[in-house]
Amino acid sequence: MKVLRVFNNNVVLTRDELGREVVVTGRGVGYQARPGDAIDEALIARRFVPADNPDSVAKVIADIPIERLALVERLFTEALRELNAVLPPLAIVAVADHIHQAIERVRRGEVMEYPLRAEVAHLHPGELEVAEHLLAKLNRQIETPLPKGEAIALAMHLFHAVTGSPSMEQTFLQSRLIRQIFDIIGQAYGDEFDPDSIDAARFATHLRYFFARARAGKQLSGGAPAVAVVVSDSNSRAYQLALRIKAVLELRLQHPVTNDEVVYLTMHVARLETGMRTRA
Repeated sequence: MKVLRVFNNNVVLTRDELGREVVVTGRGVGYQARPGDAIDEALIARRFVPADNPDSVAKVIADIPIERLALVERLFTEALRELNAVLPPLAIVAVADHIHQAIERVRRGEVMEYPLRAEVAHLHPGELEVAEHLLAKLNRQIETPLPKGEAIALAMHLFHAVTGSPSMEQTFLQSRLIRQIFDIIGQAYGDEFDPDSIDAARFATHLRYFFARARAGKQLSGGAPAVAVVVSDSNSRAYQLALRIKAVLELRLQHPVTNDEVVYLTMHVARLETGMRTRA
């Protein structure tokens, strides 16, 4: 592994044996290193392999104190474990940069606004609860505590990591899309639909994993279980609503939704209907 550029004593852009540009961090890994030198791999604490703009990624990491990066990585990994997810390699860069910038803004006395609290609490209650615990742990270990509203941003970073969306922009797009689908269901069932019900939460989770499957080109196909097909055939209202949701998904995501995915959408809408009748 050869040095391409030294950003500081703790962050170096290198080229590995496969020809990839790799950002490495570690205390003293860049000390007195020069382009062309071999890296002392014993000093490497973390490796990042950006698909794009490795130089920019390295610069972002170099601006974050190494102790802060390590702290955020540890706490964020613990938070994802609570959500039964693992840390995507580059997700830590985005969340560490966000936390670093938030701390600096608080130090400068800047007031931050959190306009998405209602939406995040509604669509991502699990991530928000974990994010609130994460923020509390973080604030106990930093000199400049962050306001409670930062849990909103951290919840979106957790959602981003859980679903594996390629960018935070895509994460917010997915949240808005779930909101739009819930609006469609609310229009169909009126006040009978409870967006805070456990069935609605399960449906939101199904949609999140659908987004991940669709992005990876691995939608459900090849035959849904017989019981699912029966539900789609017997519950015409749920099926018609699932077709409307399919149309929205195809319009927003710009690719087709398989018939098996529609069957599972129908099952979730039918489950919502059953829950409504039970509560009535």
